[in-house]
Amino acid sequence: MRVIAGKYRGKRLLAPADKSVRPTTDRIKETVFNILCSRYGIGGSVLDLFCGSGALGIEALSRGAERAVFVDKSPQSVRLTYENLKGIREPVEVYTTDFKVALEKLTRPFALILIDPPYQDRLEGEALRRIAERNLLARDGVIFVEHSRENDLINLPPSFIIDTRYCGNTCISFITRSEEEH
Repeated sequence: MRVIAGKYRGKRLLAPADKSVRPTTDRIKETVFNILCSRYGIGGSVLDLFCGSGALGIEALSRGAERAVFVDKSPQSVRLTYENLKGIREPVEVYTTDFKVALEKLTRPFALILIDPPYQDRLEGEALRRIAERNLLARDGVIFVEHSRENDLINLPPSFIIDTRYCGNTCISFITRSEEEH
């Protein structure tokens, strides 16, 4: 794994030794960030929920995000994230906690929220609902969700609209606030 573009381009990222974390492939990461940069822009603060190795949040920092918050309940994933953050100069916060606890404690809205939980846990919908309830998405912000084709995000909070792309068995969805919310 590596950082695809930006000021940390080429930085090697450590991947988990076992299969407990499924890192986003470089191909999908490149597609996602090309869409994010061209359609939405990257700036402001980033929340990398279910961060795993921290690769998505680090890519966002490399491409212009000002600061990032990383959350994962796995101590192994958090250790891996800390290792991968070495040499990153932007301000970061890293939390070893369940996403529900983190979303209750966070108070500032984020310009970019990255959600990539284990596919089998199907936590995307609950995370999106809690983000909407807590108003954690900035007014012009975007949420990126990586999920399996089997987990269609049909029960979105009414304040969100979705644009989904398919990459084999992986879905990449971009969620923004509806026009009424602006």
